Amino acid sequence: MIEGELALALFGAVCVLLLFGFPVALTLAGTALLFAGGGVIAGYFDASFVGALPGRMFGTVTNETLVAVPLFILMGVTLERAKIAEELLTAMASGLGDRTGGLGISVVIVGALLAASTGIVGATVVTMGVLALPSMLRAGYNPSLATGLICATGTLGQIIPPSIALVLLGDIMSTAYQQAQLQSGIINTQTVSVGDLFVGSFIPGLVLVGLYLGYVLFMAWRYPSSCPAPEQRNTQKLSLISAMLPPLLLITIVLGSIIVGAATPTEAAGVGAVGALILAAYRSALNRQTLREIAQSTMATTSMVFLILIGAALFSLVFRGFGGDELIEDFFAGLGGGPHMALLIVMVVMFLLGFILDFIEITFVVVPIVAPILLAMGFDPIWLGVMIAVNLQTSFLTPPFGFALFYLRGVADESVATSAIYRGVIPFVIIQLGLLALMWMRPDIVTWLPSMISR
Repeated sequence: MIEGELALALFGAVCVLLLFGFPVALTLAGTALLFAGGGVIAGYFDASFVGALPGRMFGTVTNETLVAVPLFILMGVTLERAKIAEELLTAMASGLGDRTGGLGISVVIVGALLAASTGIVGATVVTMGVLALPSMLRAGYNPSLATGLICATGTLGQIIPPSIALVLLGDIMSTAYQQAQLQSGIINTQTVSVGDLFVGSFIPGLVLVGLYLGYVLFMAWRYPSSCPAPEQRNTQKLSLISAMLPPLLLITIVLGSIIVGAATPTEAAGVGAVGALILAAYRSALNRQTLREIAQSTMATTSMVFLILIGAALFSLVFRGFGGDELIEDFFAGLGGGPHMALLIVMVVMFLLGFILDFIEITFVVVPIVAPILLAMGFDPIWLGVMIAVNLQTSFLTPPFGFALFYLRGVADESVATSAIYRGVIPFVIIQLGLLALMWMRPDIVTWLPSMISR
């Protein structure tokens, strides 16, 4: 009983320390070590759990799936630093910006392409905030609509493949699925891959983009003054095609090779990284300084991800050493209401944790604890993974603590009130909650395409 209380105290202590702004990786590892040391001294913890950390770390560095992480980061950083997103937005605005709501439509389309290119929520929100927000405000867009649209499209990097979040989540879900099958007595376990999660998220991602576009078109029809057409009209179809075709072709090659089974996500990530560098060189955007910035940014982000992974691995070992996973399993067993009630509670808790933890921490800390239990209840692993991704995406968008709101607040002009940003995202939060409800009632929205491809 005392061990279970210590497990809950460990989780609570991590959350509190993170609220004070301590580094995530060091907070996870340091707090876990302190609790483990105290537990060993008091006789409530077996030190052999901590001794398993080197094996975990070796498994991490030899995991071929995780090689995709630095490669996808390199691809996204290259496209960002080469100003390809800026050229794409300028060309798209020239082609569609001469009509009511045209600039907003351009932001959604470019945001979706940028999300598929970078796969990182913060990078997309900041980039779109710097490039698109001033243009939208100058065109007379309502600040709430403009900021809400940028925040919402910026979070598409959470769900549209190839997303870094889906790569990390897919690796964790694969391990959790095997654990769930072994706990159920299944020896010949089935597997779920990152590619399966990419395919499963493809249709929900397209549906979400379509709903965003539908909302912009509705506002243009019902409230045209909120998204007016610019007074100076200029259409450059040729520049639009030349700006869209290369990045769209690159994304199609990367995603298409995964979907048709021609390449693993890691191999496709390598193609994407090399393709982005070639595209940047073709645009004459590469020089020694730019290459140095790309390498440094890629290394910094990759190091942050893997350091958090190691810290989360230590946290998970100590949490399990105190019997935390058994405590949660017993809680769900005695809860009543069946598997869907357990899933609802997990989704609500993850939604709230999304206010204080980034997707990486939640993926490495929370998902390994709850996913094996939920999968043992019979939920489809691909469906569960996409549901978690969309749920976290909604959390990052929800006032007052959504990460996307803070990212945009940091780059938005001071004339844009924080309350306007909060009001602007509410319709998009409702849209995403609607998508979550739709996927809950119709799981085939997620599972249909993977089942068709696997035949």
